[in-house]
Parts: sequence; structure tokens; C-alpha cells
Amino acid sequence: MIAMKRYTRVMPVAVALLIPCGTAAAQDRWDWIVAPYVWAVDISTDLETPPPASAVITRRLSFGDVVDKLDGAFQMHAEGQGEHFGLFADFTYLGLSQDATRRFFQAESDLDTRLFEAAAVWSPGGQRFTGGEVFAGLRYLDLDIASTITPTGPLGVPQFRVELDESFNDFMFGARYTWAFGGRWGLTLRADGSWGDTDGTWNTSIVANYKMKSGAWYFGYRYLDVDAQARSVSTDLVIKGPAIGYGFAF
Repeated sequence: MIAMKRYTRVMPVAVALLIPCGTAAAQDRWDWIVAPYVWAVDISTDLETPPPASAVITRRLSFGDVVDKLDGAFQMHAEGQGEHFGLFADFTYLGLSQDATRRFFQAESDLDTRLFEAAAVWSPGGQRFTGGEVFAGLRYLDLDIASTITPTGPLGVPQFRVELDESFNDFMFGARYTWAFGGRWGLTLRADGSWGDTDGTWNTSIVANYKMKSGAWYFGYRYLDVDAQARSVSTDLVIKGPAIGYGFAF
């Protein structure tokens, strides 16, 4: 129920960004791509509480660790373009949980991340999905990060818990460039940033594509860095790794 309330604030904006106006649709036929993909991520999180009881809890998970601790994952990219304008949306969900037992304590960590992006694209070149493009829109991030440390030694030290459970809305602005070569191959470089509720979010990627009859294969690497703060708890979340997917064209 809480997640649904959060999404209601974002969906009207997202829908407005994703529906082209009737005039534009009448003028030309849009080309669309829908691409489910897998992001083989490495994740690192730093949770910090303020003084006087300041503490920093750091977690580093490689892709192998992520697979072992995965509660759920889903990624999808959709994009459409007309003559010089287009739209895209991207959704990522990752759910992780980790339990560890050490000599003097037990640690429990949970991470649920929902990342949604929607933007309008300006493409001044003559060929769709090719050349230089700029885009602007919304980046919505729902973070639920919690870490609980329970001492098991004889000293009777109380349980310690750090948690950040908040949603963030940012304005996103960026650019990308796509080279087409060899008839079927393409290469896209993208960089963008977003600001608003977060203290700054940065995203970069490099993606190659190989065209098929019904779409194209996409494979590359993506890096996302989020710096956010809520209720006196700050976090630095880094998600990075290779990605592969297939885009269905229509």
C-alpha cells in the first residue's frame, strides 16, 4: 500500500511524458523498441548516521553475491521516435537480502531499489536512433535500505539498526550519441545527471547493438551513482555492471 501511494505521485507525470500528442502521431509514423534486459550488477552502499552517535555501515556485493542473495529483479526499456522527437522510459527493480553471522554479532541487510526514468528526446539528425541527441525528464528512485547488527557477546551491547526508506524525484538532463557502422552494428554513449530530492545522481553507459530482422541485441556497461539523504541518514549507492537484452522493434 505504501509503494502504491508513492507511485501515484509519479505516474501522472510519466504518462504525460510517454503519450505523444495527436498532431505528432498524425504527421509521421513512430518507430518503437521494447527491450527487456538483464543488468549483472555489482552493488555498494554506504549508510551514515549523524553525530553524536555517528556510524557508517558499508556493504559491497559482487554479481555472484547478488545472485545468491537475490529476492527479485526486473528490468525493461521502451523507446519511440518520430522525425526529430522521441520518448523513452526505463524501469529497474532489485531486491536483495543478506544475513551473516560473525564471532561477536549477527548482521542482517536488506536492499529494495526501484528506479524509473522517463524523458523526452530531441534528435536533430536525419536518421532515427542515430547521431547526437539530448533528453530531459524525470528520474524517480524508491530506496529501502536497512542494516541491523545484533551483538552476541557477553557484554550486553544493544542492537543497532540503520535504515533509509524514502522516495526521491529528480529532474534528469543528459545527452547521448549513436554511431551506426557495418550495416548492422551500432554503438551508443550516454551520460546524464539528475537533481532535486537527491543530492545528485550520475549515470553513464556504453552500449553496442546488433540488428536482427525483428529487432536488435543490446549489450554494454552501465554505472549509476546516487547520493541521497533522508531523516538525517545519508547514503551513497553505486550500481554498476554489464547489461544484455533484446529489443523488439515495431
